[in-house]
Amino acid sequence: MSGSRITVVAVIAGLTLGALAGLSAFFGWPMSVHSKALATPSHPKFAEVRWPFPTDEWGTGKAFRCAAADCGVEVGVYIRAKIGFCNCLTGVSDDNELDRLSDFNLMGDKPAVLGPGHEIKIAWMKGRSRAYAVTEPYHAPSSVLAIAFNDRCDAIVATATVAHDGPKALEPSVIAFLNSEVIVHWAEVTLGL
Repeated sequence: MSGSRITVVAVIAGLTLGALAGLSAFFGWPMSVHSKALATPSHPKFAEVRWPFPTDEWGTGKAFRCAAADCGVEVGVYIRAKIGFCNCLTGVSDDNELDRLSDFNLMGDKPAVLGPGHEIKIAWMKGRSRAYAVTEPYHAPSSVLAIAFNDRCDAIVATATVAHDGPKALEPSVIAFLNSEVIVHWAEVTLGL
């Protein structure tokens, strides 16, 4: 075979393999589906990591990670303040206010709602938590917990990314972490209390 024929055959083989890989990714073959039920972790360990997002009008915040070995699946928690952005009269009292405050822009598109939100309490502050599904065409299923709570007109917004399609089992661990001394002290300093 001549050198030009070998090159043509190699190019065709490469294109064919690339097309097969692309079709496999597009149609999810093989798709890694997290169908195993999650249990609430007994001793989750959240470690601070670098804030991974570009700076926007709300600035940067704090980022934490819980490894799969400690939480059952990988969990990321991103928390920051939105000073003067909360409804001063009612706080984070309904799902519409939670959606308005949530950091969906950190994740790209707004994820799909998995159900109604519910009230939560972080230290002296009240707010709401709600679960969402994140559907990205080339990734395994994942989900997000959007959590917002307020002190008067100032809101603290937390986004917990969960490498699983059912985040509810991890919500108690995330809420407990948000009530930890590390986060409560950060909130007090950030809110100027």
